[in-house]
Amino acid sequence: MSTLTVFFSDLSKNSKRVADTVERAQRVHVTRRDGEDLYLTTERHDRQREETADVTARLFTALIGSDEGARAVLLALPAVFPWVRHLSAAEVREFVVDLVDATRDVVELDVHANLHRVIAQWRATARILADPGLAAELTGPLPGDDHGEVVAP
Repeated sequence: MSTLTVFFSDLSKNSKRVADTVERAQRVHVTRRDGEDLYLTTERHDRQREETADVTARLFTALIGSDEGARAVLLALPAVFPWVRHLSAAEVREFVVDLVDATRDVVELDVHANLHRVIAQWRATARILADPGLAAELTGPLPGDDHGEVVAP
């Protein structure tokens, strides 16, 4: 899916033209030199994206609520996340629960960062487990007996 791009300066110089472009394209990428790029979207397009997230979250929740659905999700997972092959069966189930919970957070709390964090953390775990030497080093005992007091975060 390609997104039209405009410069931030176009918003002030040609705001009507940019607004017309957004209405036609539903989403426009705005590049900035002095800050993070932006996206302009229509209200309708944003509502549709929210509905898509809601349907996805509810579908995942319903699927993992039954044995057959959970098996279907577990069977489909490697096609979406090929790196899950490095996780144990228990870790894959934990990843699915984390993934569903984070997907719900997108809908219920409008928090998208949790979903990205869950995927990144489980991918990092798989990356470690894929390297036997690194996995042994990180899961082995630490040298010495006393590592000091552990302070609560």
